[in-house]
Amino acid sequence: MQNSINALMFDVFGTVVDWRTSVANEVKRVPGLESVDHYQFADLWRGKYQPAMERIRSGARPWAKLDDLHLENLIEILSEMGVETLTEAQIHDLNRAWHRLEPWPDSVEGLCRLKERYIIATLSNGNVSLIVNMAKYAGLPWDMVLGAEVVKHYKPQPEAYLKSAEMLDLQPQQCMLVAAHNSDLVAASQCGFRTAFVARPTEYGPDQNFDTVASNDYDVVAKDFLELAGQLGC
Repeated sequence: MQNSINALMFDVFGTVVDWRTSVANEVKRVPGLESVDHYQFADLWRGKYQPAMERIRSGARPWAKLDDLHLENLIEILSEMGVETLTEAQIHDLNRAWHRLEPWPDSVEGLCRLKERYIIATLSNGNVSLIVNMAKYAGLPWDMVLGAEVVKHYKPQPEAYLKSAEMLDLQPQQCMLVAAHNSDLVAASQCGFRTAFVARPTEYGPDQNFDTVASNDYDVVAKDFLELAGQLGC
């Protein structure tokens, strides 16, 4: 299998970086939000993520990049909570919390090992500037930034996977999606991608009860990126 794979493409939010803790810590530092439950705020913000993208996937609204969707969702949450003290500058800075997400402890070392043998690229719903800034912040050594904004389709639309492979002049079966989310891997598999499940059982907090284990027959199942590297010969 190793010899037939040229590129590893990674889901980013939750698989590579710990968005929940990172966003909660950013919220905690904002004057005017000291009294809110910071983790609940992060969860509410993330909870609007899929519905916002679904309106674009369904054709109900034109294409918009994730930074813009995050900002719309943030303004909604602040309104719902009755928070009126934040300045426009504070709101925009908080929205860039998604550019400053911390990696899981194994992410950087694991990616560096995998990079020695494979092309490593993102296949994320995050827009290009978001992913690039996050990479600089967290030390993520991507060879290429691919995904939703590049191909103008949000996962799990097939175009997100197929056009990302096409960008590298590769066939889908020459690419492996690495993700902590079963639904993402199933969608990639249906497009011909090889698949690797890496468990992130606390992505949504200590009481997470989904995506804690692989629910399908993937090519590789690993506990972290270091184990993934070992299984892929790195």
